[in-house]
Amino acid sequence: MTNAPKPSSVGRPLPGIAVRVVDSSGNDASPGDPAELWVRGDNVFSGYWPDGIDGPREDGWYPTGDIGLVDGDGDLTLVDRLRELVIVSGFNVYPFEVEDVIAEVDGVVEVAVVGTPDEETGEAVLAFVVPAEGVDHEGIGAAVQEHCLERLARFKQPSRVVVVTGLPHSATGKVAKGRLRAMARSDDLGLRAR
Repeated sequence: MTNAPKPSSVGRPLPGIAVRVVDSSGNDASPGDPAELWVRGDNVFSGYWPDGIDGPREDGWYPTGDIGLVDGDGDLTLVDRLRELVIVSGFNVYPFEVEDVIAEVDGVVEVAVVGTPDEETGEAVLAFVVPAEGVDHEGIGAAVQEHCLERLARFKQPSRVVVVTGLPHSATGKVAKGRLRAMARSDDLGLRAR
């Protein structure tokens, strides 16, 4: 095991805190596979403010709703939120995987991926892309689609790429994906001016 810090890792659990990475079947995920983080320890409460609910299960494990992975050294990396998971034809698509691939495209400054309802697959992957100044909007959308064809499994490929001048952010600086989903619903219903 190495003690050197790793980029994007939050490190190892503190003493007295146990962490599991649990797949959708309730089994421990393999090292390096992203799944939901469960924690157990004296720091886990029986209920949380404001209503005193949403505490740990009877066995003491608390499903956090965070998606993460543990590497071979036992270091933890947080990658997404479970509620951000996109399920396409029964397959899990973690937005961070698609975002990382799209970020490789020259001219992409920022990207966010959300799920959108789809009659055939249940959900589809929708990518919002912010191009660098002076980059052709139509061209960047095509470049993103082409790159995703080469790098992603079919079910992970964006069904649509929306090129925008900026992404909405929360007060903490995170992309406000709920607002992006609302924008997509408005577009689908023809309610938002383009």
